[in-house]
Amino acid sequence: MKKATIMLATINDVKNFVSEVTQCDYDVDLLSGRYAVDAKSIMGIFSLDLSKKIELEAHTDDASEFFENIKQYIVE
Repeated sequence: MKKATIMLATINDVKNFVSEVTQCDYDVDLLSGRYAVDAKSIMGIFSLDLSKKIELEAHTDDASEFFENIKQYIVE
């Protein structure tokens, strides 16, 4: 499993992020506080507090291409 912290500041960020995630053939979860949602679900993402950083978990050993595609959303 690979982890990162992301920020999705706008509606377009969410739309573009979900577009990238849906191309993955493995599960990707987003965690915010005690909530966990499927990163492929736009409605699930909008149920999170998008004003805060979100933890991302990609359930794969090789997420390098995916992380490269979403690098604009990754924060430290």
